[in-house]
Amino acid sequence: MTDLEGMSRALINKNISKTKIIDKLVEEYLIYKDITEENARNLAEAVYEEVVNSSIEPRDDFVKSLLFYPKSNVTIGEQGVGCRGWGDFFVHNLIAKLSETSKKAFLSPTSLDDAGAVEFNSIEKENKIYITSKMEGMHSRLSDFPFIAGFHVTRAALRDLYVKGSEPISILIDIHLADDCDIGKLFDFMGGVSAVAELAEVPITGGSTLRIGGDMVIGTRITGGISAVGVAKKILARKFITDNDVILMTSGAGGGTIATTAIYGGLPDVVKETINIKFLTACKAIFDNGLQNVINSMCDVTNGGIRGDLNEIAYESKVGMTIDEEKFKSLINHKVYKMLENLNVDYLGVSLDTLLIFCPKSSVDEIISTVKRAGVDIAIIGSTNNNKGKIQMKTKDGKIELLTKYRESAYTKVKKIVGEEIDNEIKKKLTDKIKKSADDALLKRENIVKWIKQNK
Repeated sequence: MTDLEGMSRALINKNISKTKIIDKLVEEYLIYKDITEENARNLAEAVYEEVVNSSIEPRDDFVKSLLFYPKSNVTIGEQGVGCRGWGDFFVHNLIAKLSETSKKAFLSPTSLDDAGAVEFNSIEKENKIYITSKMEGMHSRLSDFPFIAGFHVTRAALRDLYVKGSEPISILIDIHLADDCDIGKLFDFMGGVSAVAELAEVPITGGSTLRIGGDMVIGTRITGGISAVGVAKKILARKFITDNDVILMTSGAGGGTIATTAIYGGLPDVVKETINIKFLTACKAIFDNGLQNVINSMCDVTNGGIRGDLNEIAYESKVGMTIDEEKFKSLINHKVYKMLENLNVDYLGVSLDTLLIFCPKSSVDEIISTVKRAGVDIAIIGSTNNNKGKIQMKTKDGKIELLTKYRESAYTKVKKIVGEEIDNEIKKKLTDKIKKSADDALLKRENIVKWIKQNK
């Protein structure tokens, strides 16, 4: 995929001549499109002209502040945004602060929880109802495998509602396709989404279908996400975890991350292991038996794997945790675990599509028997304690501390080259720049809101 606008702007900033830029754009057009060179050149010249026009600085200071963003001079890739490690969590903390407004949610992005929730003001005040919502982005490496992409992103969105004690009631779709993408990809993606909707008995109620970058992006890539809405009577938030909880976990075979690892690791048959709705089945069994009332919180092993999730959960719940490595490992699908081992991927740092349940000891037996009757394996893997924020894992050689890496486990060859950690000095420089950029964005928002209120 080629971002013609971004390429043009980058080349202009490098003082490359107009002729060479046009030639480069023509070359890119002819890779993807079956058009004449003359047609490609006309398009390239139009792109160049639009980019130049869009770079003209407004004379009006207010318009200038609207159009230009506060630069951090740190790229998304450098910071590891979307890579489900410390770098990603740091940025999401800042995003959460930017999302805060005077109207407060019951469960807002600042809680760093799996989904958001607002209290619904019903007429019957004694029967509180919470409306939950979640937006989940598809795995970026599954663009050429749209059914798998649609299946896993939809399952993940529903999963995040379920773990907050919420029954999903609606699915919405946001899909973006590059200009040269075959329309069959759109239908295949929809097939994956609707397969989960059918199995989970949750209706699709709407969505949006757009081109990536309109006429300015050529290629065949797709991206997008799924939003889901649910209803709950009790929210199983992370902040309700106590320092005396038992930690249960269901078996899992992973989702989009494991499918990606299998495909790009040359082991496509392992993808089959990920095609199931066991997670949703386990949650539904818990709900059908009213067991959400004896559970403090539920979460899923996704972002950054067990090491990333537990550290994030502990940060919010202000407890410590100890888990048993052998018990945790025993619940990972055998074929998936073997693949990760063969590809030298750290299984502690990847999404596994397993359900974590935090509950009092008195609830354990009933929860385990209920989930097992539903056909999903489950076991105790650890417990919480008052060792605030410290995550330990019992191994054959003793206890080790589980720390979040800068990025999630490197599960493709490209990710292994990029790496999982960065130098602490570099980390400090990046985070200082990013923090200033976020502060500037917040100030910009406040100034524009103030201007609109004064000029309405």
